[in-house]
Amino acid sequence: MMWKRTAILAPGEFETRDTDEGKRIEGYFAKFGTRYELWDGAAETVDPGAFNLARDTDVRVLVNHDTTLVLGRTTAGTATLRVDDVGLWGSVLINEKDQDALNCWARTERRDVTQCSFGFDVLEELTEYGPNGSVVWHLRDVKLYEVSVCTFPAYEDTNVQARRKELDHEIKRKREAWAAATLARLKGEKT
Repeated sequence: MMWKRTAILAPGEFETRDTDEGKRIEGYFAKFGTRYELWDGAAETVDPGAFNLARDTDVRVLVNHDTTLVLGRTTAGTATLRVDDVGLWGSVLINEKDQDALNCWARTERRDVTQCSFGFDVLEELTEYGPNGSVVWHLRDVKLYEVSVCTFPAYEDTNVQARRKELDHEIKRKREAWAAATLARLKGEKT
């Protein structure tokens, strides 16, 4: 299953440029160490090293995760991604023959659209439980499929529900393991 995660950017970090090549949208699609809140008490962070662009060579740049609104693609040379100390940075060359792409560029230039998100599969993660019952998933390795310029970069409800179900299952498993260990210890004390 592909999980969509958000990377909400502060104003001024996602920008448009008019270059000799043409119009570009550029910015960070994910930042390392930033807490992305899923719901109260549950968050994710992206660890440095989570993105492997040597492996993930065919990544699309979309509008609002819509696969019919492709702004660019790394294999076509119309999108560029790189990983630096801050996170996953990208640049997409806008197709000026595509009205949807021009509309997205204009909305981004006007600052009506300033956020982004990315779609991926989790390959490796670390789960950290807080003493107050909170949980933070540290994404350590992901298979990247797409990055999106977004109006409302939010987790899709199904993905949040899946994460909640995963957390509930892990909590239940830990409780059962604790109960089994406690029972075994009590049986050992009685003999």
